[in-house]
Amino acid sequence: MPRVSQTVFAPWDDPTEKPLIRFQNVTKRFGTFVAIDDLTLDIYEREFFALLGPSGCGKTTMMRMLAGFETISEGKIELAGQDIGHVPPNERAVNMMFQSYALFPHLSVWDNIAFGLKRDRKSKAEIDARVDEMLKLVRLEKFARRKPHQISGGQRQRVALARSLAKAPKLLLLDEPLGALDKKLRQDTQFELMDIQETTGTTFVIVTHDQEEAMTVASRVAVMDEGRIMQVATPAAIYEHPNSVYVADFIGDVNIISGQTNASGTDTYRLSWAEGQQPVTATSDITFSEGQKAHLAIRPEKIRISTDQPVDADNKVQGKVLDIAYLGNLSTYHVELPGGQVIKAQTANTRRIARRDITWEDPVWISWNATAGVMLAE
Repeated sequence: MPRVSQTVFAPWDDPTEKPLIRFQNVTKRFGTFVAIDDLTLDIYEREFFALLGPSGCGKTTMMRMLAGFETISEGKIELAGQDIGHVPPNERAVNMMFQSYALFPHLSVWDNIAFGLKRDRKSKAEIDARVDEMLKLVRLEKFARRKPHQISGGQRQRVALARSLAKAPKLLLLDEPLGALDKKLRQDTQFELMDIQETTGTTFVIVTHDQEEAMTVASRVAVMDEGRIMQVATPAAIYEHPNSVYVADFIGDVNIISGQTNASGTDTYRLSWAEGQQPVTATSDITFSEGQKAHLAIRPEKIRISTDQPVDADNKVQGKVLDIAYLGNLSTYHVELPGGQVIKAQTANTRRIARRDITWEDPVWISWNATAGVMLAE
């Protein structure tokens, strides 16, 4: 497991901190197609930064521009204060680890890790010491003489990581690095990656479409769509305080209730969402005008489900159970409300039960507090 730091790491909140990487109004075009659209972003030293988004959103193009494999159409990228727009890939203090790992099949694990150091004409003593250090870091000392085909997928991934870190780059780029691993191994490897990143102090930028992976490993996440960054924040802030319906919907499971707002006191609104139904009450830091269209985003785990009408809830609606997804540790209930909207409510399965209290077609009540959701304008 990764070590827990005693001090809060948040250089992005310190105005005196200088970013390691700066994207300044960067645009990248392929013919008439705009892959990156006027993007500005700062990434700090020692960050584990995740670029997250669907296929084609521009995250890999951003990484390839950092690595020097793509040229910028407009704008500027700085690394440690230096404009790297015209610096060739082999002269950048940047290394890239590919999803395929790209290990040399005819070389041993030791020689794969030593490859870049030998090309830089380091002395034998330097190479021996550095490779041994990297083998220890990724816990592969016993496998040094094996070839890539003689070790597991997870071990090959660690060899590729050791080789990428051997030359001590300022920045390591990881393109879907865990994509080839099965789910259980991915989860274990995520914590190994975090531990290695913290030990070396190298800045990691990871490209992934796996939201769970991004939320696990990253100090901050940039959610992307169509060449633009929709939100940059810590995983907790992205999850609990998304700034748009797109981000709320992309990260985790969410219910979206749309309607018209009416002010109901300081920072409190009533949202009229369905004809014949009581408006729902929600708090918001954002100011909404009277009658403005708004969207209330509520996570399923924030919604309670019961067979009896709750007495102390800010919001309660009766519905009927359509579906139940049993996931072992959790159960997700899909509840159809009057008017047809389906709301998901999640409960933790903390007890072993032979029979469900709530089953398909049951009439149920769902309820939540006014502070449970986030009101969004778009």
